Amino acid sequence: MSLFRLDASIRPQGSASRAIGDIVENAWREAQPDAKITRRHVGLDPLPSSAWANAVFAGGTDENDRSPEQREAVALASAIVDELLDAEAILISAPLYNFGVSQHLKAWVDLALTDPRLATGAGQPLAGKPAVLVVVRGGAYGPGTPREGWDHSTGWIRRILEDVWGLDLRIVEREFTLVGQNPALDEFTELAAGMRRDAEHLATRHGRHLASAGAN
Repeated sequence: MSLFRLDASIRPQGSASRAIGDIVENAWREAQPDAKITRRHVGLDPLPSSAWANAVFAGGTDENDRSPEQREAVALASAIVDELLDAEAILISAPLYNFGVSQHLKAWVDLALTDPRLATGAGQPLAGKPAVLVVVRGGAYGPGTPREGWDHSTGWIRRILEDVWGLDLRIVEREFTLVGQNPALDEFTELAAGMRRDAEHLATRHGRHLASAGAN
């Protein structure tokens, strides 16, 4: 049993998404104490900004004519896809940044999609693999809130993980992570605490499911 974990937070410390991801991982680890974990922290160690373009243009260039930069980009794309394929379970944590997808997560997905094994329209070798997506948002974006519909990240990530790659996906969402940091949100302290407890409980359940599903 092995786990691939990707984190997209740019915070070296105090990351809410990473904290929920830790709960998922710890629950998975209870059933897999000696199993391998492969980590990629694209928020703190981002992929090169030029990698995607170089990999895209390398795809239309004869291998013998590729530049050194194109060769490096293709090799990096292959390496990140190998990490996904080699794992028996997948955990991804992603904060909402400026109402959209983290640029570091987007760069990782874009580069992975240049590899023929995961390209859109290809037969998907990841289909059916168990995965957990952790999503955190600083404010509230649910139905009836002033910012309902402003989360342009979660839906996109789900399309990639579920519809394009075919992962067997479960999701943990936590909102109001900025309560306690932004005084304007102090009136929501009790609500935020309940949301945190609910997310932590769900993270534990999903981590246990990840372990049992990946072992089948």
